Amino acid sequence: MTRLLVTGAGGMLGRDLVTVLHTRPDLKVTAAGRADLDITDPTTVRAAVAEHDIVINAAAWTNVDGAETNEAAATAINGTGVENLASACAASGARLIQVSTDYVFSGDAHTPYPEDAPTAPINAYGRGKLVGEQAVARLLPDHGYVVRTAWLYGAHGPNFVATMLRLAGQREQISVVDDQHGQPTWSYPLAERLVALADAALEGRAAPGIYHSTCAGQTTKYGLARATFALAGLDPDRIRPTTSDRYPLPAPRPAYSVLAHSRWAAAGLPSLPDWHTTLADAFASPAPPAPWKVA
Repeated sequence: MTRLLVTGAGGMLGRDLVTVLHTRPDLKVTAAGRADLDITDPTTVRAAVAEHDIVINAAAWTNVDGAETNEAAATAINGTGVENLASACAASGARLIQVSTDYVFSGDAHTPYPEDAPTAPINAYGRGKLVGEQAVARLLPDHGYVVRTAWLYGAHGPNFVATMLRLAGQREQISVVDDQHGQPTWSYPLAERLVALADAALEGRAAPGIYHSTCAGQTTKYGLARATFALAGLDPDRIRPTTSDRYPLPAPRPAYSVLAHSRWAAAGLPSLPDWHTTLADAFASPAPPAPWKVA
């Protein structure tokens, strides 16, 4: 029986991974949350990984603005912690799937970033995640997989969609930036793709390296906010467009975070559908309702 370890199992993506894996009686799954496994401790990591065939790492520092003011702490998790996992997998022969981010790119492109595009992060969060990516490539050239995603929302954690619906109950009008372009991605189907990639990796059908997994199509934060309001039965005209310079944040955001997805076909696996479709599916899902209801 294949033994699979999920790290970061208490987070938004991690909880969806555990839900997906509950449907797989052929797998022996260990779900490790922050209290169960500190990925910054190499000794503990090596002991945890040793008993598994594949690791999906969803553990991460996700506070982008917090990383800007505490880069060392963020990189200890997103960079050194990933290096610990990669080193442990190299020692045991396990495969590693590392979840990464569009923030490793500068955001100044005008066409979707392919998997082999040059990286140039513009904030501390992106720099830390890139350290993790580089560790996987260096230590696991034959058994390492990096899956970049972006603009995640889901039922189990703070995210843009949930924030818009919370603000809907507090403000009549909401200004949202219309100059940041990306691909809204529901964490549940992403979890399904990660498990499918794990299967393909173990069966030798998926080559190691970098994969992009975001929903197809693209929009702006303004466009996503309007779509969210429409699906919630609210008036989308309550959303007003604005620009990023009107709302400066500690960490600069890439203006263009659209990713290309060509490597999935080579592995015989489908990429994610259009973001409109998955957003509608998320609202229709029987998952915990908190993010999909107006506060």
